[in-house]
Amino acid sequence: METSDILKRVRQIEIKTRGLSNNIFAGEYHSAFKGRGMAFSEVREYQYGDDIRDIEWNVTARFNKPYIKVFEEERELTVMLLVDVSGSLNFGTSVQMKRDMVTEIAATLAFSAIQNNDKIGVIFFSDKIEKFIPPKKGRKHILFIIRELLDFKPESQKTDIGYAVEYLSQVIKRRCTAFVLSDFMCSKDFRTPLTVANRKHDVVAIQVYDRRIEELPNVGLIKVRDAESGFERYLDTSSREVRNAQAAWWRERQNTLRDTLTRSNVDSVSVRTDQDYVVALRSLFAQRG
Repeated sequence: METSDILKRVRQIEIKTRGLSNNIFAGEYHSAFKGRGMAFSEVREYQYGDDIRDIEWNVTARFNKPYIKVFEEERELTVMLLVDVSGSLNFGTSVQMKRDMVTEIAATLAFSAIQNNDKIGVIFFSDKIEKFIPPKKGRKHILFIIRELLDFKPESQKTDIGYAVEYLSQVIKRRCTAFVLSDFMCSKDFRTPLTVANRKHDVVAIQVYDRRIEELPNVGLIKVRDAESGFERYLDTSSREVRNAQAAWWRERQNTLRDTLTRSNVDSVSVRTDQDYVVALRSLFAQRG
């Protein structure tokens, strides 16, 4: 992609996604993703119903009656985008490629983050860490992120989600909100590293997929290629048995993914490339609000 084309595309994505974060997600993002903790503010006398774990024992002893600590939310967040740049993202049969949708979702989340004065950083991953952009604030930083999303060329075509979330915990020491944006076409089991990462951070999974992965069209003999392994084979899509087998494989894969995310206590949403990701994000925000 030429530099002028990239800048034009960056501007288009900024206009669209900034508008979404300003007009649609105002307030929803804030309520869905809380601050990193509660900061001690002051003390007051104990009232019926207060949590006894919040009693300030030194003040209580001094005045000979119970006082409790009052906390305020620390609003500022660090938001990390873990963006899958493996070969399988360069696929799409209808409105757009999976990578294009991931870019728009990432940009929308980034603009929502800086509206709330949060820092935003990115980890590009395949089966290795392709690039780490440390979290910062500001429009200039986000435009740099969008440009990287559009023009980044990974060294590897494969996927290792577990490795990416392990790296997150190594480089980000304080608790953050981390969005994993991927099609989750990962052959390795990543439940354990995801569970460990989610204990330290607030991890959220956003799956982007294409409708043709769940239902093959009846178009006769086609050659299909695995974008990550390079393996090619022919499929007879006119065969109902072949189409049913593909649908069954997809259902089983999705059930396994849902089980992994549930057991890891990770909130998630799935969106198809021919669907409106705004609806998916609002659904995600609502379940966390």
